[in-house]
Amino acid sequence: MSTSTCSFKDRCVSILCCKFCKQVLSSRGMKAVLLADTEIDLFSTDIPPTNAVDFIGRCYFTEICKCKLKDIACLKCGNIVGYHVIVPCCSCLLSCNNGHFWMFHSQAVYDINRLDSTGHLFSLSIHFAQQIKLTFSGIFLVETKVDRTNLKNSTIQV
Repeated sequence: MSTSTCSFKDRCVSILCCKFCKQVLSSRGMKAVLLADTEIDLFSTDIPPTNAVDFIGRCYFTEICKCKLKDIACLKCGNIVGYHVIVPCCSCLLSCNNGHFWMFHSQAVYDINRLDSTGHLFSLSIHFAQQIKLTFSGIFLVETKVDRTNLKNSTIQV
């Protein structure tokens, strides 16, 4: 995944809702554009929406790339609201992407800006600075709490 010339950290995080029934589908949505066709506006998330959508129909491939996709529908009203990239193709994986594989059609969902506890727009740069990140380093699981003022690391052997 090449991210050297693109940045996603300053993008605002949104709550995504179904346009047909107003059901909340995700609280971690972001505005996105289709890698294969930048004229298409979408919303995306990196975490599978729980108790909000389910797969519908069969898997399919696009004409533009070789990603394997499957449609997702709102559990409340049954309308198709987007798709999940089941298996991303090499071309898309090597393109500038944010690792979001749950896509929502802009015609089927609307977004509400998500605010942090101070009432400001919630953005990834602030969110990641306040979260605990887990990374693998050899046979060690390294837990890193990132703070603006200090950096604390603890290593746990697994």
